[in-house]
Parts: sequence; C-alpha cells; structure tokens
Amino acid sequence: MKPQTPDDAPQDDLFRHRLDNIISLKHPLVRLAQRIDWEAMNRLFGEYYEETAVGQPPKPTRLMAGLLYLKHTFALSDEALIARWVENAYWQYFCGETYFQHEPPIHPTSLTRYRQRLGQAGCEELLQLTIEAGVAERVIDQRDMAEVLVDTTVMEKAITYPTDSKLYLKSLQRLNQQAKAHGIKLRQSYTRTAKHLAIKAGRYAHARQYRRMRKALKQLKGRLGRVVRDIERKTTDWETLPDSLVHELTLAKRLLAQQPKGKNKLYSLHAPEAECISKGKAHKRYEFGVKVGVVASLRTPFILAAHSLPGNPYDGHTLAWSLAHTRLNTGVPIKTAVVDKGYRGPRAAWPGAEVVIPGQRSKDAAHRQRRRKQLRRRSVIEALIGHMKTDGLLDRNWLKGSTGDAIHVVLCAAGQNLRLILRAIEAFFAHRFPSLWKHDWRSMTLQW
Repeated sequence: MKPQTPDDAPQDDLFRHRLDNIISLKHPLVRLAQRIDWEAMNRLFGEYYEETAVGQPPKPTRLMAGLLYLKHTFALSDEALIARWVENAYWQYFCGETYFQHEPPIHPTSLTRYRQRLGQAGCEELLQLTIEAGVAERVIDQRDMAEVLVDTTVMEKAITYPTDSKLYLKSLQRLNQQAKAHGIKLRQSYTRTAKHLAIKAGRYAHARQYRRMRKALKQLKGRLGRVVRDIERKTTDWETLPDSLVHELTLAKRLLAQQPKGKNKLYSLHAPEAECISKGKAHKRYEFGVKVGVVASLRTPFILAAHSLPGNPYDGHTLAWSLAHTRLNTGVPIKTAVVDKGYRGPRAAWPGAEVVIPGQRSKDAAHRQRRRKQLRRRSVIEALIGHMKTDGLLDRNWLKGSTGDAIHVVLCAAGQNLRLILRAIEAFFAHRFPSLWKHDWRSMTLQW
C-alpha cells in the first residue's frame, strides 16, 4: 500500500486557523520547505512500498522524510524530536501539516522502521534533494561541484571503552541469559565469581599490579570457556540451535580466540562491526567505530557526498569510491580533488580528475599558484566535519549494524546541508530587512 498523500487544497475548518495564517512566511524553515521538491520525493520513495500490501496506510512521505531532516538538522534523538514536533508550528508546517496538531504524528520507533525501509539508497536520495535545494536557494552553484575536497574521519559507535574484563563478563552474562531462556541447566553459572574477578582486574590495573591483573583475567577467561563448553555439551543432541544462541556462542568463541596483536578483534558484543581506528590524534589515540569519507565543494562549504568505509581501508584506496558517490549525487564531472597527505602513495585513478596533494612539485608557475590557492581551501573540510560532529550527530552513532553506519553518515551530511541553507536564508532576510529581522531560528523565536 502506498503512503498517504495529503490534499494540496484541503477544505478550511471554521474552528481552526491554518498554519500559514498564524506563522511568519519569512521564517527560514518555511522558505526551505518551498525549496525542497516534495513531489519528486513522493515519486522516488513510492518504490519502497508494495501496491498490494494490506493494513493501515503508511504515513505521508513528506512527514516521515521531514522528521528525518529535522532530526539531523537540530541533532535530536527520535524521542526528543517527536516531543518537540508537537510544540513547534514551524516544524509541523515543514512536515506538510495544514493545521496545528496537538498529538504526536507517530511513535518514535516508526522512524527506525522507516530508516530500515529506505536503506542507504533512500538516504542517498534525501541527500541529493538537499543538494538540489541548495542550488535552488543559490547557496551553491553547479559549477562549484566540479572542484571538491575529500577527507576521511571516524564515526564512533555508541559503545563503552573495550577492556578484556568487561567483554569476558558481558559475554558470560549473555550466555547465561540465553541458557535460561532456552531451558539449558548449566553446571555452574559463574556470574557471581566472574563479576568479582572483573572488579579485581580493574583495581589491579589501576594500581599497576599487572601480574595480578593478568591472573584475574586468565581466571575470568577460563570461566567463560567453561560456560561455552557446558552449553555445547548440553546441546549436542539438538537438531538445530536457536539463532540467538548461535550468535552468542560465535561471539564468545571469537572473544576467546582473539590475541592482543591479532586482527579482526571484537570490541563490543552488541556492535561487533565496530573497529579500532587510529588517526594520530594527540587527545584520542584510538577511536572505536567506522571510517567515513566526506566530500565537500572547494569554493562553497557544502557537503556533496558522505559514505561509510568498513574495514578501515587506506585513504588513497577510497578516493575513487568517494568521487564516484559525488558524481552520482551531483551529476557533474569531477575536475579537481584536493586531499591531504594521507592520500599519498597508491590510489585508484579517477578519469579526468586532477588530484592535488600538499608537497607536490610543479615547474609551471601558473599551475603552482593555482594549486597553492586550492590548498589554502583544503582545511575548510576539517571545519565542516567538526560541525557535523558538534552541531550534528556524527560524533556518535546509535544505529545498529553496518547498515546503520551507512544510513547515519548520509543523514548527518543531509542535516549539515540543511543547516547551511537555513543560515543562508537567515542572512538573506537579515540583509534585506536589517531593522526588522531579529530572528534566531535555532531557538525558534520570532520578534518583529
């Protein structure tokens, strides 16, 4: 069943005022809503629904997509987004409502299912629509999309700092829960003694008594291995094992087999896809998450592409993939890509694009001067990534799995573009009406 399509010209209600009669039409969100092509969004996202499906009709596409836009523009959780949507008339107008609504439009969990329905491809289309809105608002010109800045950063996962004691204890507790859920009577659970050993290991490490710490870790690891073997003995005559139990046993065996200097290590039980990435930062040596690539325009600070890079690949090997995403989102051939020194060495060539790296030599004076100007603009992408982390939600990803990583980074890029468009609209009206315009769209207050 296709999503609901609200009436473009609904009948007026005698006892209620329309939103466009009680809000300021000069508000940045109102103008932004006029720049986004909602009709194209309805056509694109209609493919994600089945025509013959039965049940309650889905919510309008503009409502669901508008909620995702607002969430990543103002860096809110799903619950906080729905709570503030009920209080804000401008947000309701942006999502396509005609009259002020006093009840939440959806349950916060509906956003999770909607993201899963769209997937990475649908979120890429949301990002493309923000680029088209930026072109319509003249925030960025299509000519500026031929020269881009490329960089990588780390999007951390919502996990605690991994230590062996915490991982062993958590895995043992989860195995006990699975055994209890499936009626497996263990010889001994070791939950009490394992917790005591984990506390001792932490205290020994704090006191720098590393021999005692290693002894406590060895005992804790041994108790985890006993539980794993006990479950395997009790389930040898089972025809098939439950998927949840197989998953926990696989994680526990992977945890028991990993070595300090080994590869493909497990850093979190609820997010096994998390990787340990070192970017050479003085304040944070290691980050646990996934590497992401970000592409921005050279002349205008505007995000053109963003995607996750699982497996922690070398930056130079990701350049062609980043430029391909940019070409797909903008439709403009890439002429110049300015990168940092992390892209030196082997890298896949992109046809027709010049790669500018600091430290390159050139005999042509004009070419050297042009390259010097381009390299001066290279640090702009660092500020953009910083805003995506501080003003947006890129600093911590709460979505599940590698698919959640791919979806989250694209939506964070869309939110950054919308913030840039809103600031450009605010600057336009502040220049047009300097004596009347006293507006802070972040707090959603208007004073005329």
